[in-house]
Amino acid sequence: MCLTQIVSWGVLYYAFPVALAAIAADTGWSETVATAAFSTGLLVSAVAGIPVGRLLDRHGPRPVMTGGSVVAGPALILIALAPNPVVFFAGWILAGLAMAAVFYPAAFAALTRWYGPDRVRALTVLTLAGGLASTLFAPVTALLLEQHSWRVTYLILAAALAVLTIPAHALLLTPRWAPGPGTRGARADPGVGTVVRSGGFLLLCARLTLTGFALHAAGLALIPLLTGRGLSPALAALGLGLLGAGQLLGRVGYAPLTTRTTPTTRTGIVLAAAAAGLLTLAVVPGPPAALIGAAVLVGAARGAVTLLQATLVADHWGTTHYAALAGVLAAPATIAGAVAPWASTVPAAGLGGS
Repeated sequence: MCLTQIVSWGVLYYAFPVALAAIAADTGWSETVATAAFSTGLLVSAVAGIPVGRLLDRHGPRPVMTGGSVVAGPALILIALAPNPVVFFAGWILAGLAMAAVFYPAAFAALTRWYGPDRVRALTVLTLAGGLASTLFAPVTALLLEQHSWRVTYLILAAALAVLTIPAHALLLTPRWAPGPGTRGARADPGVGTVVRSGGFLLLCARLTLTGFALHAAGLALIPLLTGRGLSPALAALGLGLLGAGQLLGRVGYAPLTTRTTPTTRTGIVLAAAAAGLLTLAVVPGPPAALIGAAVLVGAARGAVTLLQATLVADHWGTTHYAALAGVLAAPATIAGAVAPWASTVPAAGLGGS
């Protein structure tokens, strides 16, 4: 699962920012149009995650994740061969369906059901491995682009994804699973519909969505914010790099937090840390060490939020309908992340920022 997450994220997500300039230069399409197609794929994955979650609960990860890997191949080929923006958009819409079936939510559902009480350790290892996707595939994509066109690069990546993930998902994942036994200490699961309409679920969904939007926006705005405070471009870039390193710290630190706190308490701690880091970046003018420290705190909160979202459903409502509930919980947060690059610029421009 770690291998397939690295490859799936690397090819379907992290290759695009590296290839964006080459796509625009070769096709004559603006980077805005190309990015809009990519963002559309992310939005599709958010919406599709809800029915995909129900399929995971009903049939297990093998058919769902294998199907996602199979769909990813034609999607990437369609993207690579797109003669116009309409086909390019269609390719990313199809890729969004694949993302819903192979990205973290599906893997989280599988690990939660497989590992039971030990799920936090398994989820932590998976997210640490998934963090290598950009580290590996950004340079690999750049190297391919030096030797080939972006179209050939995407065809090579499509072949790599198919070879590495389809057999792994089809042969190594559990074909079916027994009904979820629930989680000790969790309330009895009254059913998906009742849970998603409950005040507790809706409040949790809103909190995670707003936090996710703010953390994504902060990452995108960090370099101009730091340079605007007088830091050199090199030091600002270091701050962004340390924000990424902070995510690893947040994920490593989440496991011991689960052994010492209740789900409600650790949710409050993680979201409070996120708010503290964001507030510091917003209002503290310096010194540079304080701003860099705030960036690390924001990164740690962002890493912990990933695991928080992965574990709260089982903690509160058991595992019987974990994938369906997690799909609903993740959908607005995924949408928020997809629109953050554009939406975060609107208030900045209105307030005289950049």
